[in-house]
Amino acid sequence: MSQFIVIEGLEGAGKSTVQRHVVDWLDARGIAVMTTREPGGTPLAERMRALVKEVHDEPLTMEAELLLMYAARVQLVKTRIQPALAMGTWVVGDRHDLSSLAYQGGGRGIDLGLIRQIKAAVLGDFGPDLTLYLDIDPAVGLQRARARGPLDRIEREQLGFFERTRACYLELVRGDPRCELLDAGRSEAEVKAAVLDCLERRLCIPG
Repeated sequence: MSQFIVIEGLEGAGKSTVQRHVVDWLDARGIAVMTTREPGGTPLAERMRALVKEVHDEPLTMEAELLLMYAARVQLVKTRIQPALAMGTWVVGDRHDLSSLAYQGGGRGIDLGLIRQIKAAVLGDFGPDLTLYLDIDPAVGLQRARARGPLDRIEREQLGFFERTRACYLELVRGDPRCELLDAGRSEAEVKAAVLDCLERRLCIPG
């Protein structure tokens, strides 16, 4: 049965790299796989991503930010992720619902109960089968993000925002058996080894 695997983490945690490792691992086992990212992943959702990520003349309220995230997420889930899973294709996503709980909940301070109500109203009980959370010190992650190039609107937030986001991530991940916490502060080779070990333990697919 196809599964939905999600990579989560702060800026600079290495989500894109880990996503490639997961895809390569599945490819080597002959599994059809599709990748996505959030916000985004469809033409319409990518436009919503731009509204969230880019700096505009008009400030974006935290409530509007949250609703745009879910609008983009619903568009992606309904038009790409669920149809792919129904066809037997595995999906490996860069971010999903946990990001909204951590960033808009932990970081912005929006009530987690309200966020969960929105999620339940628009997506029901749909969610990842496995989430790999890449934990990293926010200061280290932001340093890596700056080395990549110009920062987007969210990446320009103060360090305290990311510290609150990380604290929320950790609390949520530690309470969810579908999540695996990985130390993203280690070398790329060490992180890759930890990811592959997790996939071997969690998915039990012959190589």
